[in-house]
Amino acid sequence: MTKYPELKIIEQRLLWLSHWMIHNANHIRPKVDSIKVGGHQASSASMVSIMTALYFHALRPEDRVAVKPHASPVFHAMQYLMGNQTLDRMKAFRGFGGVQSYPSRTKDVDDVDFSTGSVGLGVAITSFASLVQDYVSAKSWGADLPLGRMVALVGDAELDEGNIYEALQEGWKNDLRNCWWVIDYNRQSLDGIVREGLFERVEKIFDAFGWNVIRVKYGALQRAAFEEPGGARLRDWIDACPNAEYSALTYQGGAVWRKRLLDDLGDQGAVTALIEARSDRELAALMENLGGNCVESMADTFASIKDDRPTCFLAYTVKGWGTPIAGHKDNHGGLMTKAQMAEWQAHMGVPEGQEWEPFATVDDVPGLKSFLGKVPFFATGTRRFDDARLVAPAIDIATDREISTQAAFGKILDDLAKTDSDFAARLMTTSPDVTGTTSLGPWVNRRKLFARKAQPDVFRENRIASTAKWDFAPDGQHLELGIAEMNLFLLLGAAGLSHQLFGKRIIPIGTVYDPFVHRGLDALNYACYQDARFMIVGTPSGVTLAPEGGAHQSIGTPLTGMAMDGLASFEPAFADELAVIMQWAFDYMQRDGSGDPDERTWLRDETGGSVYLRLTTKALEQPGKRADDAFRTGAVDGAYWLRKPGPNASVVIAYQGAVADEAIAAAGIAGEHRRDIGVLAVTSADRLNAGWTAAQRARARGQSEAQSHVERLLGDLPRGCSLVTVIDGHPATLSWLGSVAGHRTISHGVEHFGQTGTIGDVYRYFGIDRDSIVRSVSALTEGKHFRRSG
Repeated sequence: MTKYPELKIIEQRLLWLSHWMIHNANHIRPKVDSIKVGGHQASSASMVSIMTALYFHALRPEDRVAVKPHASPVFHAMQYLMGNQTLDRMKAFRGFGGVQSYPSRTKDVDDVDFSTGSVGLGVAITSFASLVQDYVSAKSWGADLPLGRMVALVGDAELDEGNIYEALQEGWKNDLRNCWWVIDYNRQSLDGIVREGLFERVEKIFDAFGWNVIRVKYGALQRAAFEEPGGARLRDWIDACPNAEYSALTYQGGAVWRKRLLDDLGDQGAVTALIEARSDRELAALMENLGGNCVESMADTFASIKDDRPTCFLAYTVKGWGTPIAGHKDNHGGLMTKAQMAEWQAHMGVPEGQEWEPFATVDDVPGLKSFLGKVPFFATGTRRFDDARLVAPAIDIATDREISTQAAFGKILDDLAKTDSDFAARLMTTSPDVTGTTSLGPWVNRRKLFARKAQPDVFRENRIASTAKWDFAPDGQHLELGIAEMNLFLLLGAAGLSHQLFGKRIIPIGTVYDPFVHRGLDALNYACYQDARFMIVGTPSGVTLAPEGGAHQSIGTPLTGMAMDGLASFEPAFADELAVIMQWAFDYMQRDGSGDPDERTWLRDETGGSVYLRLTTKALEQPGKRADDAFRTGAVDGAYWLRKPGPNASVVIAYQGAVADEAIAAAGIAGEHRRDIGVLAVTSADRLNAGWTAAQRARARGQSEAQSHVERLLGDLPRGCSLVTVIDGHPATLSWLGSVAGHRTISHGVEHFGQTGTIGDVYRYFGIDRDSIVRSVSALTEGKHFRRSG
């Protein structure tokens, strides 16, 4: 008799419903193409006992869970059992509009805490969510926050992902607590069996970073058997059995188990009696009763934790537990056949026609429903919170001197630091060891660094002169990271969900050297996929960082900004553009409205999103005070006329970012011999392009009047007018402008790894200097064949 009868019933219901959902999608639902739908039956089965004990016994409403991607069928089955998921969506598993292949905050209707899918990231974000929770609870505006555990359900093969170990180190630095990682140690991965002895080494790593490590190796049946005469020898045999052999024996079943155990252990005495006392079916159940497949063992283990130390549970499991494909090395993507499912359905006691019935095999339905109604985790319903929007103070900046956009960014934050606004109190900055060199220093000096326990600045205590005042305190607003960009984006992802996870809004801002955006690209994509809201500042950028050479010069990041969903990308050239964009961005990051496009821009701005600013250390002469609506609107929409072309314009020079001075100078030189030259200041190729493609889609659907911002800007140019584009980045960022209205275009940019030198040297080498631009103008306007070298 099990200690937790209700949990055992729930476990068996989740095992059936998850596997039937996958079977239905692959073998019953009509197919419209030839590809396998899939669904990872075996990976789901190994997690079912763990998830049952966790959700229905251990968790509280304030706890948050990242579910192993391949256990999503169990998660959806659990939500279906609780009435939080619909039958139609379950039947459409992995189909359009159905429950998702992997849990998704934005695409599933059930209560997903963290999206998962790219392995390892869902694991690591839980540690950063715990840090964010500590950050919030240490503030006066977050002191009422109940502290929950941030839990990751981890596939053992995910431990090959390097970002997990980067997160472990960052957690240790920041005194991580209230974080559980439950490892489904089924010792099988996509292509084979996990290497013998691996986890002894993994355990040492967790221990080195201050984690409590708990092995859950034996289930209740096994522990009871070990107490019988001969049981100690059985335990020693289990401990010594290689992973691959244990898996193979599990697949072959009770009769093969019996032969192998008698061959290895039979003594015509106590051990033989222990084995012979059990039928083949009972013997197989005993040998498959590893700790992670025993709901009683998992429930007791979870309940035993009384402290807030980060804890790793190593739960031994059988992949495919409880099913006909248990233990087979090919079962990762394998599916039960129709014949196997029919046999298993009879074994599970599910009547034909009641496959989708949540309580089909339950004898006491009212009793189980009463139990489910009292489960703490589900007691408050879905746990998707919100928080009021914060209004940013007016942002202004002097334009009477040369300044770089990076310096202007630092000045804007410093001005915000001087205010006592609610908005400034909710700003959280972070950076991977480049705080000072990305101009966050003044902000940090005023607002301090975050730590749960105050730590004095030793240099200040010893009166050693330094521009950095590194005071760590609970009210600090900068979270300093080590040099790991994956951690940066995982932290921004967690902080950017704070209003929904904890009901407390944070305005997160991260800074990073622009080329190293790509180091953390998987985590950036992951953060955007779950609709986290943050600002990432890539600075310095491009070959404009001339003396640093190719390793520190970005090329493709403007294209990344254009391609990344949920991320509005900008590259302003001037300080006042940056001020306008940041004022808009602080509101945009908090929007959560409809997905309908604004017919002025055809952008879905009311949905909101995150923001990427690509900035530079190159100081530019500023254009003076500008307050006209066309400039302000254009800076946000993506472009405006810095020099409006005349009616007879033969050429327009369009630039983005740091090369503004070269483009402006080129227009001046070329204008000595040509009339009406225009200069288009592009602040966001991303928003220009998104609006243009959206307007084209609208026209294709019959909205003939749809016209985007860039079409209005270029629509009045003469047909014979040509475009020359220039950017310190990949030329494809702006080359598409010629397609808007059919103008001939030459695009200047950087297509190869950078070079060291002065800015002038490097600009000339790549052909993004004023003379190269002028040559292109001449080639276009004089009808010459032109090929740009470099």
